[in-house]
Amino acid sequence: MFKKIAYIFSFLLMIITKPADALNNGLALTPTMGWLHWERFLCNTDCTNDPKNCISEQLYMQMADIMASEGWKELGYDYVCIDDCWLASDRDSQKRLQADPKRFPSGIKKLADYVHSKGLKLGIYEDVGHKTCAGYPGSLGYYDIDAKTFAEWGIDLLKFDGCNFDNLDQLVKGYIDMSNALNKTGRDIVYSCEWPLYTWDGGLQPNYTAVRHYCNSWRNFADIYDSWSSIKSTIDWAADHQEIIVPAAGPGGWNDPDMLVIGNFGLSRNQAVTQMAIWAIMASPLIMSNDLRNIDGYSKSLLQNKYVIAVNQDALGAQGQRISKSNNFDIWKRELSGNSFALVFLNREEIGGPRSIAVILNDLGVDSSCKMSCVVTQILPTYEQWGRKNLTAVLQFTVNPTGSVMLRVEPFSN
Repeated sequence: MFKKIAYIFSFLLMIITKPADALNNGLALTPTMGWLHWERFLCNTDCTNDPKNCISEQLYMQMADIMASEGWKELGYDYVCIDDCWLASDRDSQKRLQADPKRFPSGIKKLADYVHSKGLKLGIYEDVGHKTCAGYPGSLGYYDIDAKTFAEWGIDLLKFDGCNFDNLDQLVKGYIDMSNALNKTGRDIVYSCEWPLYTWDGGLQPNYTAVRHYCNSWRNFADIYDSWSSIKSTIDWAADHQEIIVPAAGPGGWNDPDMLVIGNFGLSRNQAVTQMAIWAIMASPLIMSNDLRNIDGYSKSLLQNKYVIAVNQDALGAQGQRISKSNNFDIWKRELSGNSFALVFLNREEIGGPRSIAVILNDLGVDSSCKMSCVVTQILPTYEQWGRKNLTAVLQFTVNPTGSVMLRVEPFSN
């Protein structure tokens, strides 16, 4: 009965929602970029014994300082985002949310002012249900007052999780109600949802027409971990469901495969290249979760690669798809502005050495770029200009195990 009721509600939403409408708030016209604490710092609230890494105003101020001073902001990484565990255990006497007073002694408004003074934006976290995933006060029953509170604080993005709800009807209604509440505040607040993730977990396919109508981005799959197995499973889920999720994506609304974990502990350099390349070609939000205070040079240069970021932020807003899966090679393709394309060649082998692949441009469906000839540029793992090619040209190159090669194909012009 529970699933039947939820299905009926989802079907009614499909009827009343205009097809392919994006959330009408004028935000996230390209995928959001920034930093979020969760994967790296989790729910560390022990500021007595671990003051450097606990969830406190100091952590976000330090990240904002680095993002403003070390080139991140100029490349588009402009959101500093708080995840779970920032809250006090109870609302205040007026039923408003409040930050933990010991870890955020200045309050969220002062923190937002500080982040804004750096030319950056502040994101915050709440939950559609009774409590957040970590057990702090949720927004159920308080959507309007919480949205108003966030606006008064100067919040620029809300990550809205989906723990501790009673049923899927309540979940869907809660996401819609918070979307409407945010819009009513009159403040520009990007709305990052986890509506589809919890709908899939409930055994139903989400109504992506409705999701896009109410959200600026949305999680579909499990939380990312700092491991190659997690990256692989996330990529595979997106590819296996691309016929469902890709049509929903575009300017104003994006599929979110979760955080970039580049610069942490679990990925090799080749695997880091793969995450960056696939996230870019999928038009995913580029939200890092790492310690920018101690990031290694290779990871920093990869995350700051302007050519990859340009693919991710392409104004056409078309999400890329896997177009081939053969001989343990995956080929992904994304249409870009100006009759250009991005391609990613992922070597799925986890044994041996670099493997050779040979492809004919014409077989990759880039004929609109190469009617006469095109220019091919390797973006990852290193930048190399391959020069002018015609449609019958054979591209032959090697790809490292668990690594990727990313190309950009553009029309030739004199």
